[in-house]
Amino acid sequence: MSEFDDNTQQSVTGCVRFASLFQDRLLEEPPTSSAPAALRHRYTNLTERAGEICGECPIRQSCLYDAVVHHDVAGYVAGTTQRQRGDIRRRLGVNVDGEDFDTFAGATARNRPVDHEEVVRLRRANPDETLESIAQRLGCSLSTVKRHLRRERAADHGPTEVRSGRRQLPTLAQVMAAAAQVVGPIRAHLRRAA
Repeated sequence: MSEFDDNTQQSVTGCVRFASLFQDRLLEEPPTSSAPAALRHRYTNLTERAGEICGECPIRQSCLYDAVVHHDVAGYVAGTTQRQRGDIRRRLGVNVDGEDFDTFAGATARNRPVDHEEVVRLRRANPDETLESIAQRLGCSLSTVKRHLRRERAADHGPTEVRSGRRQLPTLAQVMAAAAQVVGPIRAHLRRAA
């Protein structure tokens, strides 16, 4: 007897069902143009197969939006390579910071800039924690934490210089249009070559 019922099996996405394909080291680190032809051919086959699977996925659009706008994901995601997602971001003027795993792990370095969003996130997640303990967690001074929280309060009270510096995120339609421009010509070229 299977661990999953029919409904669960249908809701599992292709990247989960074919995890070994999507986690193949070659999809994570594409070959260079000087790599042997056999390796480049294998990479092309892997991306074509992954592209077919992504093309049938019901959450492909939201997956692509998140991978372009919110997270810098390695490997093949939502029918795109990491390089293609970089091209899509450039067309849209989107800048995604890499994940800060040190902060997630609670490790911080002294004398580094403190991320404003991280200060606000920690305060909201721990409203009863003292500002001093938040400062210690972030490896910064108490005055730095207070400054970031004042800045957030000022932003909440109306448009200011800080608020106007934040960029509007692209819509799903804009991301999909940019993806079609980036990925479309490549797929057309591959179809002609086949």
